[in-house]
Amino acid sequence: MYFSTETEKHSLTSILDEMLRTSKLILYNDDVNTFDWVIKCLVELCKHTPEQAEQCAIIVHYKGKCKVKSGIYSELEKICLALLSRGLSAKIEE
Repeated sequence: MYFSTETEKHSLTSILDEMLRTSKLILYNDDVNTFDWVIKCLVELCKHTPEQAEQCAIIVHYKGKCKVKSGIYSELEKICLALLSRGLSAKIEE
């Protein structure tokens, strides 16, 4: 099968766009988890520094939610499931 150069460029651009599209992992506030637990989870799962994790926990507490990580969906999905399994409220947005 023969593809024109324009079609090949379009296909390659579409593939690259898909690969580079980043999603956001959002952590939501709840009335159950402590700051210490949220910070511990963010450090372990999102690889935050303790300072980053604390700032995110404060934002979640006062604003109701915070973007805690961005990246490709498949990588964020693993982290999101781990956060959920630890009793936190999280979701991936594109």
